[in-house]
Amino acid sequence: MQSNTDRRAQGLRDKIPDIQKTLDMVRFLKTAKPDSEPLETTFELNDTLYAKALVAAPQEVYLWLGANVMLAYPIPEAESLLTGKLETAQSSLDNCDEDLDFLRQQITTMEVATARVYNWDVAQRRKERESGTEAIEPNKGQVPNG
Repeated sequence: MQSNTDRRAQGLRDKIPDIQKTLDMVRFLKTAKPDSEPLETTFELNDTLYAKALVAAPQEVYLWLGANVMLAYPIPEAESLLTGKLETAQSSLDNCDEDLDFLRQQITTMEVATARVYNWDVAQRRKERESGTEAIEPNKGQVPNG
């Protein structure tokens, strides 16, 4: 359970900067005026592949949704969509962090309880040995299945 929550939190930590970067770019494009000259930019195609382009005041942006799906959105709609996705991702990350804290506390509590039960058992056996009335376990000394 802890490893699944860790993986989910790590995935969110990886996605949040990408969503934020995309949202920042959409907000930048929103400020472009229709009569301004085209903006020359370098944009990322892949982790190591970039391309140069001239961008004239766009009216829509294309967002990669995953699973080989890319959709065109008007800039205001793209901004609201990305803002919602960013808030949801940050909320999910906060929930994952809270869940991890709770799991760590529960694991610690369980380990302490287990140690106490073990120590109690050791103390009981010591008392029995010292008093000379060691408890006889059932079937002790018998051959199994015999």
